[in-house]
Amino acid sequence: MERPVSELVLNPGAVPLADWKAIYRGATATLAEDAWPVIAESAAAVQRILAKGEPVYGINTGFGKLASVRIGDEDLETLQRNIVLSHAAGVGEPSPVPVIRLMMALKLASLAQGASGVRVETVRMLELMLKQGLTPVVPCQGSVGASGDLAPLSHMAATMIGVGEIFVDGERKPAAKALKKAGLAPLTLGPKEGLALLNGTQFSTANALAGLFDAERLFQSALVTGALSTEAAKGSDTPFDPRIHTLRRHAGQIETAAALRGLMASSAIRASHLKEDERVQDPYCLRCQPQVMGAALDVLRQAATTLETEANGVSDNPLIFPEADEALSGGNFHAEPVAFAADMIALAVCEIGSIAERRIAMLVDPALSGLPAFLTPKPGLNSGFMIPQVTAAALVSENKQKAYPASVDSIPTSANQEDHVSMAAHGARRLLGMVENAMAVLGIELLAAAQGCDFHAPLKSSDALEAVRALTRAQVPHLDDDRHFHPDMEAANALVRSGAVIDAAGELPGLVA
Repeated sequence: MERPVSELVLNPGAVPLADWKAIYRGATATLAEDAWPVIAESAAAVQRILAKGEPVYGINTGFGKLASVRIGDEDLETLQRNIVLSHAAGVGEPSPVPVIRLMMALKLASLAQGASGVRVETVRMLELMLKQGLTPVVPCQGSVGASGDLAPLSHMAATMIGVGEIFVDGERKPAAKALKKAGLAPLTLGPKEGLALLNGTQFSTANALAGLFDAERLFQSALVTGALSTEAAKGSDTPFDPRIHTLRRHAGQIETAAALRGLMASSAIRASHLKEDERVQDPYCLRCQPQVMGAALDVLRQAATTLETEANGVSDNPLIFPEADEALSGGNFHAEPVAFAADMIALAVCEIGSIAERRIAMLVDPALSGLPAFLTPKPGLNSGFMIPQVTAAALVSENKQKAYPASVDSIPTSANQEDHVSMAAHGARRLLGMVENAMAVLGIELLAAAQGCDFHAPLKSSDALEAVRALTRAQVPHLDDDRHFHPDMEAANALVRSGAVIDAAGELPGLVA
């Protein structure tokens, strides 16, 4: 069960995954005190580099294809303001506030590592905006995930200079007015600062982390609904025997099988068919849950490792090295690791929903489940769960279409200077919608599995699954005759999305092994 955290202290470069999750769930964050001298020294190094009078990309030159254009000292402030305003070119709906808050925290921790040349007052401004609930309105489209998430991060940076809009308590307000009301003055950006703010992978990484955290909840919920469906179908728990999975050696598979055994432990329904059951083997959607769900868990954990590393890294350009007073231009802004991680998460989410839909289809088919057709006592007069299964199938097909790897796509930008891009932002941004689709499938499975278990009364399942059934039945009564189904589905979806199903079932494997 996730414990709410209200405020965190970020140690730049060493922030655990659990802290990023807490920020996504609503916690605020401040920098550790020992970060501020490091930030100050990085900004001082920029001034020393400028004093040499040499051209340095992004500090006294143009950007991208215009890197060869030298900018005079008198125009350096204008250069930084111009790059923010010109690059704030996103389109589409505003990104979710929790995602943008996470993006701000990621940028905060990146700047605080002293490799970006940003002044203390600029970093402090970002910290105060995060702490006071001033969330920039950031359009969700416009990044190709290379040369950084330029457009989304520019929209964030623009609000820091008083341009654009900010969400305050759910309302959109002009940035200048929102800052003034909060007692903050718009920034005048110094050398390198505009580029440092808008260059980096924080938008892609925030979206990927949000998808990862919600996918973890999806995975855990699917273990519960899958176990309940196994009970409804009077499936065997023999395929979950630890000896089988030890031979395969995959950690996720071993843990998933153990979780399913625990969920079904001491079930009277399970015990009722240990003998004299004519079925030799269950369908794959029941029997192969450890193999499919375990593989999904392993993939999610690998993505978590990549994203935790990325979240603690520095990904803008050029990078400042104060010990040598050097600015080195490289390509840390290329978000290929994030793109790969997002694709992995998408595949896992797709498969979790896919096997869950097959369990629903199995339950409504009397030839496979042994239950009344479409889980209604009066099939024919009533349609029961006929169309909810169709809805689940539609959602799974939609996720299949969205699961195509984004990382294999690329399109040249910036007059071919930026000729290979990651598409990480696109790959990460789709994840929340995919998880939402799969969560809805699990909501339908929760209702179908509870309905199936009702037919086995007075036999009961395990304590854990009975707690889940009681939670469900407190919101949605047993379906005797057809009624308006949509409210039932909405109630069940809410139980899954909120994590209530997981809390009722007890401890389950997650991203941390």
